[in-house]
Amino acid sequence: MGLLRILFRLFSARRRPAPPRREWPNLTVVVREPVVVLADPIPARQVAAVLQGKCWVVDGDTIVIDKVHIRLAGIDAPELDHPLGKQAKWALVQLCKGQVVTARIRPELSYDRVVAECFLSDGRDLSAELVRSGLALDWPKFSGGKYRHLETADARKKLWRADARQRGKLRLQNDS
Repeated sequence: MGLLRILFRLFSARRRPAPPRREWPNLTVVVREPVVVLADPIPARQVAAVLQGKCWVVDGDTIVIDKVHIRLAGIDAPELDHPLGKQAKWALVQLCKGQVVTARIRPELSYDRVVAECFLSDGRDLSAELVRSGLALDWPKFSGGKYRHLETADARKKLWRADARQRGKLRLQNDS
C-alpha cells in the first residue's frame, strides 16, 4: 500500500515551475578600462569583463571558469568525435593544468557559451597555442586571420572536418 501512495503522489502532484535561468552566475568580475562606443543605439560606454581562475576543459575550444562556459575566440578545434578531437582536448588540458586562466569576454555568444580571448598567467594565448600545435584552425570569419600564420602546413588536411565546416560544406547534426 505504501508503494501505491508514493506512485500516486509522484504522478498527481503539481509540477513546480522551473527556476528562472540566470545568464551569469554570481561571479567576481574584474572590470577593465571602459571602451567608448560612438553608435547611437548602443549605450555610450561598454565595459569589458574579465574572468580569472582555474579552468575545466570541455573540448578543444571550450573551457569553464566559475561555471561559465567559454568558447575560445577566433579558432575552430575538432569536436570530440572528429579525428584529433580528443587530442585537441588533452592538449588544452595540459596547457591549462595548474594555471590561472584569464578570459577577456567579448560581447558575442556562441550557442550557450560566451566567447573570450583566453590567456595563461605567463601571457600565452590559448588559441594561438592550439593553432601552433596543429590541433585547431584559425577561423578568419571570427579572428580576422589573427592565427592563420601559426597554422602548420598540413593542419587543414588533418582537420578536414573543421575546415569543411568553416567553408560551409559540412552540415552539423543540429542544423537539420
